[in-house]
Amino acid sequence: MSSPQSIASVEELEDLLSQPTESVVQTLGRLKGDILVLGVAGKMGPTLARMARRASEAAGVRRRVIGVARFSDAHHQSELQAHGIETIRCDLLDEAALAALPDAPNIVFMAGMKFGSTGQEALTWAMNCHLPALVCKKYSRSRIVAFSTGNIYGLTPVTGGGSLETDAPNPVGDYAMSCLGRERIFEHFSRRLGIPMAMIRLNYACELRYGVLVDIARRVWSGETVDVAMGHLNTIWQADANAMTLQAFDHVASPPLLLNVTGPEPLSVREMAARFGELMNKRVAVSGSESPTALLANAAQALRLFGPPHVGVEQMLRWIADWVMRGGASLGKPTHFESRDGKF
Repeated sequence: MSSPQSIASVEELEDLLSQPTESVVQTLGRLKGDILVLGVAGKMGPTLARMARRASEAAGVRRRVIGVARFSDAHHQSELQAHGIETIRCDLLDEAALAALPDAPNIVFMAGMKFGSTGQEALTWAMNCHLPALVCKKYSRSRIVAFSTGNIYGLTPVTGGGSLETDAPNPVGDYAMSCLGRERIFEHFSRRLGIPMAMIRLNYACELRYGVLVDIARRVWSGETVDVAMGHLNTIWQADANAMTLQAFDHVASPPLLLNVTGPEPLSVREMAARFGELMNKRVAVSGSESPTALLANAAQALRLFGPPHVGVEQMLRWIADWVMRGGASLGKPTHFESRDGKF
């Protein structure tokens, strides 16, 4: 897959984020049946659904790719439909509406709550723990690839290379605790009902409108101070995260496969800010000092299964710097990656 020097528009960006790799085409060529994406209207859902559609077509497989969400923004629904994704409006916590959804042998579970979880703790737990139980009962005969988060590990020593899937979770705050609860509910039903699953412990998918590197770039560009207390981070280009997620259907198991999905190396916030300063010709102001711990995951298992990301860190930095300097669109959703108290 070749990479452009610059990404000119949202349309070009979303086309790039939904371009399937040959490995994804092969996976969806082997996979039997339709794909239902629950919570499709989030940051990653639209391009993941489009990638599934494009990979299926490239593999010569006729299948329905169906996206389910509340679709509070009708534009998201019409955009998906324009790219061959069937859509269904549904409040997934409405049990009657969930029960009425079509059956499908392959489920991508992307529903959940993070931003705004502080102050809405009860809804956070309902979305992140109660809903998975409802989905497992509805789709007990399906394969399920469900999103989780590296936040369930808690802070880990920077020198340790990041948390492994075998490490004991140590979540901090309602969001991370409820995400561990989500995993436990899925695991329970996987074991009890024999549902083959994979849990995608994602540490920060990044594109040009959203992500930890975008947060840093926008602060550098606007002359804001960059706090380096959370001194290190992981991130992965969103198209690579989409690809690994869809390839995980090849590896679903009962009990669930646990899979860290992120970039291959910890990144220094100070160094990322300095590089953006070079690319943008901006003076960089930082505050604080690096803590010896950070939210970091080790993606060695995913890299063994799927190979390295197709888009590396330097390419992301260059694309993001160019996009931000040109006034490119933003989703307006900072990641709060610097949060060390688990509050989002």
